Amino acid sequence: MMLKTFSLALLAALAVNIEADAASAPRRVKKKTARKTVIAPVKAAPDSLFFYSPGERKGMRLAIRTGNGQWTDGTQLFSSDYGPWREEKRMFTPFVKKLSNGSYAAVFTVNPQAPCFAVAWSDDLITWRPQDYPLMTARGCLAPVIREDGNNRYTVLYKTPDGRYRQTVTTDNFRHFSPDAPATAAEYEAAAGRPDVITIGKEKFTGNAFQTDSATIARAKSYFAYTEKSKRGNAEKLSDDATRFAALGPSVNATVTIDGRSQKAISDKLVGIFFEDISYAADGGLYAEMVQNRDFEYSSHDRKEWTATTAWKSDGGDIRISTDGSLSKNNPHYALLGAGSLTNEGWDGMAVKSGAAYDFSFYVRHISKKRKTFTVSLTDGDKVIATATIKTKGDAGTWQQYTAVLTPTADAAKATLTVSSTDKTDAGLDMISLFPRDTFHGRKNGLRKDLAQTLADLKPKFVRFPGGCMSHGGGISNMYRWVNSVGPLQDRKPDRNIWNYHQTLGLGFYEYFQFCEDIGAEPLPVLAAGVPCQNSFADSRGYAGQQGGIDMADMPAYIDELCNLIDWANGDPATNKWAKMRADAGHPAPFNLKYIGIGNEDLISTTFEERCKMICEAIRKRHPEIIICGTVGPFHYPSSDYLEGWKFANENRKSIDMVDEHYYESVGWFLNNQHYYDNYDRKAAKVYLGEWAAKVGRGGLDCALVEAAHLCNIERNADIVAMTSYAPLLSKNGHSNWSPDLIYYDNTSIVKTPSYETQRLFSVNAGDKYIDTRVSVADSAASNRVAASVVKDSKTGRTWLRITNILPRQLDVTLSLKDLPLTGQTLSWEGFSGKPGDRSVKVEKGTYDVRQDAALTITLPPYTFRVIEL
Repeated sequence: MMLKTFSLALLAALAVNIEADAASAPRRVKKKTARKTVIAPVKAAPDSLFFYSPGERKGMRLAIRTGNGQWTDGTQLFSSDYGPWREEKRMFTPFVKKLSNGSYAAVFTVNPQAPCFAVAWSDDLITWRPQDYPLMTARGCLAPVIREDGNNRYTVLYKTPDGRYRQTVTTDNFRHFSPDAPATAAEYEAAAGRPDVITIGKEKFTGNAFQTDSATIARAKSYFAYTEKSKRGNAEKLSDDATRFAALGPSVNATVTIDGRSQKAISDKLVGIFFEDISYAADGGLYAEMVQNRDFEYSSHDRKEWTATTAWKSDGGDIRISTDGSLSKNNPHYALLGAGSLTNEGWDGMAVKSGAAYDFSFYVRHISKKRKTFTVSLTDGDKVIATATIKTKGDAGTWQQYTAVLTPTADAAKATLTVSSTDKTDAGLDMISLFPRDTFHGRKNGLRKDLAQTLADLKPKFVRFPGGCMSHGGGISNMYRWVNSVGPLQDRKPDRNIWNYHQTLGLGFYEYFQFCEDIGAEPLPVLAAGVPCQNSFADSRGYAGQQGGIDMADMPAYIDELCNLIDWANGDPATNKWAKMRADAGHPAPFNLKYIGIGNEDLISTTFEERCKMICEAIRKRHPEIIICGTVGPFHYPSSDYLEGWKFANENRKSIDMVDEHYYESVGWFLNNQHYYDNYDRKAAKVYLGEWAAKVGRGGLDCALVEAAHLCNIERNADIVAMTSYAPLLSKNGHSNWSPDLIYYDNTSIVKTPSYETQRLFSVNAGDKYIDTRVSVADSAASNRVAASVVKDSKTGRTWLRITNILPRQLDVTLSLKDLPLTGQTLSWEGFSGKPGDRSVKVEKGTYDVRQDAALTITLPPYTFRVIEL
């Protein structure tokens, strides 16, 4: 997931018609590039452009001057996308050069110590390709500048912190750079020239100015107008409706025309779920393990203040930790216990129920051959509510697992687990675990039943996992490796969670696939495209962001690892060692994996494209049956990653079947982009909208209504949009990394948001045919506040109308049915209503009476979403 700095691009049709809605402009059509005139930079010339940055976190801006007028500030073109949020995303000493072919290149320093500079490139001055960060030998690439060498060759020169000068050579597309070499001060000064100083308003700014033509100025002005129009639309809020719609009468009339003669096949997997271990969604959440830090592997690598004893207490003072003769090389730490006790607090306590069975287990390593007796107990405050005794054998130096069942005599919301012994002889303890016996579908090492059932009730058609940003991780060393998440629990390799806590990987790929099977959903694993999250912290070289990606020499082994996943999921245990691993875990039958995702909202850099292409082509060659889903960055049209990602996908159509789009947007954006997918190329790759949500606080009715409208419009385009999944899915109260989320919970309760009900109502009433649905609202001012769609399940013949009223007035709707006979004298509906700002909704059911001799009219209260079975 999640949000990232982006550069806005100019609509292809913008210069012709600025009033055209961005959502209805053609997309993914190769743009014809006009021949450009080479223009030398000047100072304050008539019809001029000025590129500058007003501050290190304010990005690159474009100002214009026409005739002898004043400079007019326009808009931000792009900002730094280097490194982690808060610490980085800075731009120092930007330098822009217009190239001989009419394109533009920009370079800038990302920070004083990084072994790279940033480079961006544009062929139209407004649409800038995602940035690259070529690795140099110097720790600190300061004040880079560009020199034109002729024959489509350019040199980037920069200073170093110790006063030296270095240079690297590239071509006019600024994608690949030679190893850097020494340069002279004279060479650098000649390339740098004298910067332009321009006054905008009352402030002076330093940057690069270029004389241009009136057509370019007109295009820039159109773009400025477009961005301002978009900002106004994005700012629209339901809380302002009393003023916005003050002139409306007591009700609004609308007609929904449903043409049964016009139908098209649409995706039957449109609504799924996306699970990522964010906001304690796995450990402490869906994964039913009740002991926190059961493996004693917490460390400052996870979080600065954490140690191997975090979440544990001892009545004997400091807890002794050892690594001598560990249980597993992937689990080296364990606790030593003589006479005394270890108490675990769980995640915000342990919620237990009276009379329920809880399965306790741990591994014990005797230091000597003496036997040892342990008492295991659950305590609520000072009251012991469950206890068991475990007598161990005296084999020295070997690990052995022991189990017991604890049955509480009372309910407790915040119980603690204690393991104690009166024997002074030391023993090593590891993998101390407590699971409710009653997990989802009764699985061992299973899922929290009520939370898993809440997900199952959505009837998702697929499950995407394990991320999100979890997939590509925070740095190359932190990438999620699926093979570390399967096999015996003690041998799984835990790691730092990119959201700054610990992941045991007890909930691993085997459990994900098993859950998909239990709820009848297609598994959609997503794995890194050879690069980590572009927001990663710096590695030992001081190289942050994508860190140059996995070394090319290591890419074949990484590709094998991804292909091995497919063998593990689908192979024959009799002939394939990876499939045998699956069978040995208890699942000899294949999981029938059909989809795989490569990459997650990545920066679509040169580093990414080279590795993603290698991976997708290799999977296509080895497993042509698998549907491959790529990525187009973290933001919608017209972000730079989106544009470059679609270009890359179209160029590699033979190996990329779908692309994963992400966007988290305002209520206003959804209201004003109801035709977003209408003009997508039906012959291009399919769309998987993998992460999306209306983003307002912790969500609520406002979000749920515009999300319903968006899904209506997605159903209209479900011949191109094959899958969607809201994100994030789960958030544990008190541990939220992101907001809003679909479901909030603690150890004893679950809160389903209004957005949950929107997702459920679409998913449980899903169709595979779209019936042509057209909406006409009598008052044009309200036209973007009503949405509808009709889908049919061809297997059962059931047909549903979804209709959304996002108005402060009652909506009176006339249904015009063409060749779509009604099935009975009443129409059943299910849905919800409320007021702007409501954080919860009550789902209600009802009926509409049908009169066959008259036009069918239905009413919807203000701010309502309903699904009506026709």
